[in-house]
Amino acid sequence: MTEIKNKALMRFEASLAGPVFMLSAALLFTLANILIKLLRPEFTVWHIGFFRFFGGMLILLFVFGRKENPYRGNNVRLLIVRGCVGSITFISLITAIRLLPVSTAIVIFYAFPAFSAIFSFVIYKERIRVTGVLCIIGMVTGVAVLFDFHLGGGIFGQAMAVLGSVFAGLTVTLIRSLRQYNGPVIIYLYFCTMGSLVTLPGFISSPIFPENFLEGLMVMGIILSTVVAQLMMNHGFFYCKGWEGGVFMSTEAIFTALAGIVFLNDPATPQFWIGGLMVLGSGLMLNRLKAAQ
Repeated sequence: MTEIKNKALMRFEASLAGPVFMLSAALLFTLANILIKLLRPEFTVWHIGFFRFFGGMLILLFVFGRKENPYRGNNVRLLIVRGCVGSITFISLITAIRLLPVSTAIVIFYAFPAFSAIFSFVIYKERIRVTGVLCIIGMVTGVAVLFDFHLGGGIFGQAMAVLGSVFAGLTVTLIRSLRQYNGPVIIYLYFCTMGSLVTLPGFISSPIFPENFLEGLMVMGIILSTVVAQLMMNHGFFYCKGWEGGVFMSTEAIFTALAGIVFLNDPATPQFWIGGLMVLGSGLMLNRLKAAQ
């Protein structure tokens, strides 16, 4: 009887671990988004990306790379591919946000759990149940309601948002595969390294640095919050599939809207409550399904 109780407790803890890590990561990513929004317009995607990636790489090397080779991992080729794919995701999303209304860019981007489910089927032959499809549909619909979605902006911006969504789906699928044999640190280290190489030319062509102490703190906050958030997200994929993690990560949209209400005096519209409840409901439904399985 005791052994049965212990196994049940382990299953219960495992069903909670994924959502807890993903929700914590979403909250920290929201903090990074706020700091990025507060930076001067002169900071382009290349500047923000280089500070984030290069700063994150230095922190990881300083903390974890002093005793052994920090780049020694399992399936280095796939780690490099994941780093490149993640870099494309970041650049595409920021570019879409600059070219489109924020609501349009975010809603298109948060369709990435659907792409993750497609990649999981193509790469790993994993089938998704009808209830899982309903969770994804509920999440995407909730984000659309939350941000009062309407298709705006130019074709190029919309294409960049779709490209970011597709590559985000591929990214979380690859992370789940890499997480079986690699820790969250080395996965993010390769991401930061490849991201630094991708954004370095754009940064060098027009370098910009913080002008004062406050701006320096904001840049450091972006670096630290994204490092911790990414490590939590990578570890969370140990407990859930790519598309499942995407559904839980969609709460970043709620946190972002809530931050606008609390800090930027945005109105708490009915769309916020309805859309937020739909996103949370999709996550709760998914977690109940995981616990039952």
